[in-house]
Amino acid sequence: MGLTMEIRVGKKRTIVIPKAVAEILGIDEGSKLRLSIVDGKIVLEPIPDAIYLSIHGEKIARTTLEELEVESIEQQERYIDKKSNTH
Repeated sequence: MGLTMEIRVGKKRTIVIPKAVAEILGIDEGSKLRLSIVDGKIVLEPIPDAIYLSIHGEKIARTTLEELEVESIEQQERYIDKKSNTH
C-alpha cells in the first residue's frame, strides 16, 4: 500500500505522524520507532513490543499453560529468595 502525505516540522524539529498513518502501522503514544537515513531520506519503522510480538510474531516454540505456570512460579520463588537474602 502506497501512501504519501506532506507534513511540517514544528518547534524543536518535531513532526506529528498523521492519524491515518499511525492507525495503519499500529503506532500509539509511547510506541518506539527506529529512525534511519537511507539515500538521503528519513525512514521511520515501528519497533514491535513484546506483547505485539507474542500475539503477532513468528512462533518458534510451543509451550503449554502448565509449563508456563511452573516457570513463572520458579522465577517468582528465585526473585523472592534473592530479595530475602539482601535484607
